[in-house]
Amino acid sequence: MGDTRDFDKLLAYLKRVPAMSPAAIGTGRFDDGNWWVKFGIDITHPLAWHVVQEFGCVLNYLSVKERLPTVFMPVSPAPYLNGGPEDYLSWVIESKDPSFQPGTVADWLEGRLPRPVDDSEQGEFADGA
Repeated sequence: MGDTRDFDKLLAYLKRVPAMSPAAIGTGRFDDGNWWVKFGIDITHPLAWHVVQEFGCVLNYLSVKERLPTVFMPVSPAPYLNGGPEDYLSWVIESKDPSFQPGTVADWLEGRLPRPVDDSEQGEFADGA
């Protein structure tokens, strides 16, 4: 996986998010300096789609005037090659500006998602808080 120090804060945050799959989280950088984080979400978890919606809102379209230089999206090999999306669907956060660091993404998520993010007993994801 290489040196992940730039990603440590974001990886620590993602591991606390409900529905985050225990599967490995991957990170990397493109030749242009932009970066990516790839991970799994357990789509059978009751809060999975709330997590997807929250991430999509913050990372793709926070507001017309306040858009982050990131993209959150699903990625998958062709389903007919591997037996279905449940086993192979992954999610990726990609930067579109190399100066926008992974730790800053963690700050934005932490500031806008329910707190504490790992307390699913409060039900804030489900309540839309």
